Amino acid sequence: MQGLGWFAIFRLGLVQASIGAMVMLATSLLNRVMVVELAMAAALPAGLVAWHYAVQLSRPLWGHGSDQGKRRTPWILAGMAMLGLGALMAVNATILMETYRATGVILAILAFTMIGAGVGAAGTSMLAFLASAVAPQRRPAAAAVTWVMMVAGIVLSAGMAGAWLDPFTSQRLALVAGGVVVAALLVTLAAIYRLEEQTSSRATGIARDEPAPDFKTALQEIYAEDKARRFTLFIFVSMLAYSMQDLILEPFAGLVFAMTPGQSTQLAGMQHGGVLLGMILAGVGGSAFAGRKLASLKIWIVAGCLGSAISLAGLAMASVAGPGWPLEANVFILGFCNGVFAVAAIGAMMGLAGAGAKTREGVRMGVWGASQAIAFGAGGLLGALGVDFARKMQGQDGSAFQLIFGIEAALFVIAAGLALHAASERRSKQRVREVKA
Repeated sequence: MQGLGWFAIFRLGLVQASIGAMVMLATSLLNRVMVVELAMAAALPAGLVAWHYAVQLSRPLWGHGSDQGKRRTPWILAGMAMLGLGALMAVNATILMETYRATGVILAILAFTMIGAGVGAAGTSMLAFLASAVAPQRRPAAAAVTWVMMVAGIVLSAGMAGAWLDPFTSQRLALVAGGVVVAALLVTLAAIYRLEEQTSSRATGIARDEPAPDFKTALQEIYAEDKARRFTLFIFVSMLAYSMQDLILEPFAGLVFAMTPGQSTQLAGMQHGGVLLGMILAGVGGSAFAGRKLASLKIWIVAGCLGSAISLAGLAMASVAGPGWPLEANVFILGFCNGVFAVAAIGAMMGLAGAGAKTREGVRMGVWGASQAIAFGAGGLLGALGVDFARKMQGQDGSAFQLIFGIEAALFVIAAGLALHAASERRSKQRVREVKA
């Protein structure tokens, strides 16, 4: 069984790249504009981003819906359209906040609701398509390829947006954001066009084992697997650690290192460039692309988590040192270590998603996506609120960021320990049989 060919996997990667490009606008660029240019509390954009992750708790439902349908393409396209519209609405809401603060915030809440729903529908359905149509030995490699392309989309859009935003104006922001969204949607349409028909079950030799179960039964089957539960916990803690710096990095660059919006956006792009390189090198190393079990991937996961902890400790020192610290190099190394653990975790995720009966892939990917969403929402909000509280109590920007970066480093160390535990090959087969019975 060959499943999807590499060209088809590359095309799905373009969809991931498009998702990353549009999400970058809401979670990175607009966060910086609200905090620095509009002088708002960091809690506002953090709350909006947390809300868009809360909406993504619906991921298992999106995945189950695509499991029950005969085609996943409509779910992907509908999600991408909703994501693009939400991103444009979020940009306009941010601009509106300059003169009509309350109205802009209300519009932003609606926009981030659409962004969360769009990411959940498109992302979960695309990953379920990948897990169900790719041969088992190719799943980790295929997942890594698509994630590398997603990061590449973020890097490209962040770099280009950063270059075009200076000198910053609201009109320039709207034009740049519109260009990113239109380009992402056009790329998605070209990438997904007739792909599912060309790689149908009959063409790939991959058939469904049985009709899709109801939503409750599918969740019970997943919960009965010890390995799946342990992996879900690891996903939560590692993504919590990662996301706490996601919303404060650009404000940190602006407040402590006096960077312009364009410079801080390019710094975020540099971080994602490090993620990209870490994913590529970890994949070329062989373990993540070999289709092996989670135990074989633990060295990459643990090394990436510990490297991320060390890099965050460096940012904690940079918060006190200020200008003169090699910030770009520090951020790049942080991204690199994030990429190393991420590509191994993604390989394990795809292997677990496709290991059970067919028609459950969407729900499985939805459960792990929901775990990630909870972690990202909570982490981003806690990081921003922590910075706001520490700045108010300590009266210094540097020491406030130092505290949050230190907490993140500790969480990555905990995640490394959880990864070692999750690598155990034990599985409660009896519980799985009981649920199926």
